[in-house]
Amino acid sequence: MKGLNSIVKKITDPVNRLFTRTLRAVACLLFACCLSSCSFLDIVPDNTITVEDYFANKQSAYQALSNVYAGLPNNQYIHNTEWLLGDDWLGQRDATRASSGLAGSRIMAGDQNASDPLLGFWEGSNYATDMYERIRMANTFFEYFHLVKDITAAERTQWLAQVKFLKAYFHFILIQYYGPIVIVDANLPPNSSAEDLFVSRSKVDECFDYVLRLMDEAIPDLDDEVMEDELGMVSRAAAKAIKARVLLFRASPLFNGPADLFGGFLDHDGQPFFPMDAENSPAWTQKWKDAETAVNEAISYCEAEGYGLYEYEEQPYKFDIEDWNANPDLKLFYTLRMLIVDPWNKECIWGRTYNPTSSGTLQDASNLRLPRTYNNGVYETAANSWNWAAATYQAMSRYYTRNGLPIDVDKTFDRNNMLRLVSTPEEDDPEYVKWRGILQPDFLTVKMYLDREPRFYANLGITGGYWRAHQYCIPTEMYGGTAGGYDPGINTTDFYWTGIGVKKFVHPESKSGSWLRQVHFPYPIIRMADLYLMKAEILNQLYGPGQNVWDEVNRIRSRAGIPDVEEVWADPGLVNSLYLNRHLDKSGMREIIMRERAIELSFEGSRYWDVVRYKRGAAEFNEPITGWRADTYGSTNFFRLEVKQRRRFLNRNYLWPISINEMNTNANMIQSYGWE
Repeated sequence: MKGLNSIVKKITDPVNRLFTRTLRAVACLLFACCLSSCSFLDIVPDNTITVEDYFANKQSAYQALSNVYAGLPNNQYIHNTEWLLGDDWLGQRDATRASSGLAGSRIMAGDQNASDPLLGFWEGSNYATDMYERIRMANTFFEYFHLVKDITAAERTQWLAQVKFLKAYFHFILIQYYGPIVIVDANLPPNSSAEDLFVSRSKVDECFDYVLRLMDEAIPDLDDEVMEDELGMVSRAAAKAIKARVLLFRASPLFNGPADLFGGFLDHDGQPFFPMDAENSPAWTQKWKDAETAVNEAISYCEAEGYGLYEYEEQPYKFDIEDWNANPDLKLFYTLRMLIVDPWNKECIWGRTYNPTSSGTLQDASNLRLPRTYNNGVYETAANSWNWAAATYQAMSRYYTRNGLPIDVDKTFDRNNMLRLVSTPEEDDPEYVKWRGILQPDFLTVKMYLDREPRFYANLGITGGYWRAHQYCIPTEMYGGTAGGYDPGINTTDFYWTGIGVKKFVHPESKSGSWLRQVHFPYPIIRMADLYLMKAEILNQLYGPGQNVWDEVNRIRSRAGIPDVEEVWADPGLVNSLYLNRHLDKSGMREIIMRERAIELSFEGSRYWDVVRYKRGAAEFNEPITGWRADTYGSTNFFRLEVKQRRRFLNRNYLWPISINEMNTNANMIQSYGWE
């Protein structure tokens, strides 16, 4: 397998790409299948089977290692993913209203509860992985791994480092959701006292200290890179990048001085669980400096290892060759379109692998079904192309104009008439050259779909655009009776409820009917663009706006084909006077960075945490989710906004509740603030 990369690089014929991608998927199949297998701790020992037996040799110990990895959140699956938190996604119409599935959307609609928590990572309830179970698996691994004999010293050190890092990472995930957590450094023996068994939550700073200590111990022993058959395992680059994220969270306002939220959230000793340091105090400033050190180290290390911003370097698909030759902007479009779905490209530092034989991924849920015109007059099976995971109107509106400005900031964007229907240029019109391969010619669509930034067209499936999937470039319409729209003759719920699709997680070669007809790729846990924007945020917080901050944001903007921050925000001919030079103000620059993150990392779960980290959830997540009237026929009826889902975010939603069952079991446990 080590020579697979050199073979893959020689395959440039677009016709052979599906075979190439399949080779890469197979390279990860063994590890991915292990991630979905049963736990070695789930097996009840009898007279012949003991835990020791599962560490009898390297092969069985590898299974144990894989079971620890299976604790990584299943963000690749539409019903399990945390990425539905926030206001980027909206799921299927009836499923969103039901009492099962789409846990993230249901939480945002106000359905979270303490009786049976949704996405309950504390106890593994309702589509979430049980983080404490996986932490116990990690502890068992440490306890018994010395029994494995047929393993080299280097492998032993490496595996132990991976498990230690994962143990730290699982604790961090719990901190994200619950704030103060119970630290489980080692498994307790069966004869432990009640005092040892019924433990309390630790202070937030103690929890972060524990996570960072484990990460610091693990990082030196991790490999610089992983082999083809180990993709998805933790490398040193991935660990350094995640450590930077941990320190960013630790420095964020939610975890520092939130007296307005958690001033009354007290431990048994009467002291607050959260630190109550004032903003810009030495203690809080030091946390930002620690984050600066970590993100600089992570970026330097990753770049030295060959990581960087992705750029598409192959030839176009055969259906795009004519447009590619006519429109020079199509190469940029390809870069942005393939950024996530080109497997293990240089931007993906760490990704979530999964068993490719399983279904229900974001790609399955968001892929357009193949129209009848491409399939002998009938729609292809809905398996692996569900045609319903949609973008919200809010997410669509956040994308910039072609000038790299928000639509309410750009003076040249006709906001007053943006909901008016207009036709795109005709095919022989010189104005159409810039739209070739991006928008259909002479097509009636809504004006706000015109003159937007390139990521808008690369990530979103819109009426009047194109959808590359099933090895075709499919002209898209999203209203009733069209390929992407409502069709009661097929299914009354399998359509994009907002009328806006998400192409970001659909590979152009993925087809319906079987996992074998799909191109599989890792769902990003962290990528280089995230690191650069993290650095911009940290530098702005410590030193205020300046060229060093703008440069980090401009890396992303340049790749996206939009002007630099300092160029466009200082232009009185473009910027509404209320927002002119916003980039020179610390809080204004923070808004620009957060907007950039919301666009660049859209649909990847970032926006929810960025809003929550700055304690803005109640301000931003109570707005009803809206979209077009997607179950109507014709553009005139379709392009009208309506409420799709009411949202409810209270201050208590900043922390997840611990289930009542857990609370009743442990009298020393203090419930999350607001859920008492």
